[in-house]
Amino acid sequence: MADALCGMPRPTPSARSLVIIVDDDAAVREALTFTLELEGFDVEGLGSGEALLLCDLPEVGTCLVVDERLPGMSGFEALRRLRLREVRLPALLMTSHPDFHLRTAARLAGLPILEKPLLGDVLSDAIRAALHS
Repeated sequence: MADALCGMPRPTPSARSLVIIVDDDAAVREALTFTLELEGFDVEGLGSGEALLLCDLPEVGTCLVVDERLPGMSGFEALRRLRLREVRLPALLMTSHPDFHLRTAARLAGLPILEKPLLGDVLSDAIRAALHS
């Protein structure tokens, strides 16, 4: 039986980078998945920060794209907890209208913020930059 990432069969190894999208809106996850797959990424979608924390995350070749406003635990909190567990995968925080406190906390944590709506190549460009930094 295949090793599992977040309860799903692990994708076959490839040269393509994996993007894990965490957003509670299934339509948003599907739209982002479709767009990123066209850009050449493998994509896994999750609906909560708690689901992300339960994943067996790869150590390399993966970028996390996490919505800030999630039910239960916020995206920022989920990423903070991963960092406490020494998970150092590149991550991007998505949100609409980030306030001063979130901008400051994200900057101090080294988390780039992507403001919604994500237009053009903003997301794929930010993922590529995060993966190569």
